[in-house]
Amino acid sequence: MILKEKRVKIEDSWYNLLEDEFDKSYFLKIKEFVKNEYQRKTIYPRPKYVFNAFNSTSVKNAKVVIIGQDPYHGPNQAHGLCFSVLKGIKAPPSLVNIFKEIESDLGIEAPSHGDLQSWADQGVLLINSTLTVQKGKANSHKNIGWHLFTDKVIEKISSAQQNLVFLLWGNHAQKKEELIDSEKHLILKAPHPSPLSAYNGFFGCKHFSRANEYLIENNIPPIDWSLD
Repeated sequence: MILKEKRVKIEDSWYNLLEDEFDKSYFLKIKEFVKNEYQRKTIYPRPKYVFNAFNSTSVKNAKVVIIGQDPYHGPNQAHGLCFSVLKGIKAPPSLVNIFKEIESDLGIEAPSHGDLQSWADQGVLLINSTLTVQKGKANSHKNIGWHLFTDKVIEKISSAQQNLVFLLWGNHAQKKEELIDSEKHLILKAPHPSPLSAYNGFFGCKHFSRANEYLIENNIPPIDWSLD
């Protein structure tokens, strides 16, 4: 299990950046709690995917940061990348709206699947504030301390890197703005892509073209937002 080992199984650049966190009491409590939860209940994502966002996008390769809330709590959905589902799984409503905005913004048709792994491979860090969840119970792990860890992730990558684009969708993500150095990075804010709020300003935000424009201005290769 990814949290059972003495050394957390996370990509080396992230381990080096976050090493001090792994021995803190809050993180040790997370490890113990999650280990017990996996033994007693159905927890998502599968253990090998808990740190998938970090293992897919190294610190130095990160270009864009998207912050979600917690993993999908339905079967076979969550795989450690926020908003993403594995191929063969129906795209949830928020992801459908993300694809609609990409089509409106960039003229890229919606893909046949919702697996955002290719974004992660290009440098889009797709992190949730909470990294695990109990089956069928949204936000069931939101109070176990994961936010302490992921807040440090945001704070430390903001400090360590230059010219990142942070896409903050919805109130939960926008509360993280205080962790980001706005002098060094571009922060773009919009309502959440959920059907409850997408029409209040997520549609039309043009975050995908604006992110690429900023990257190009800073001599950084843009993201190919298409998936197929």
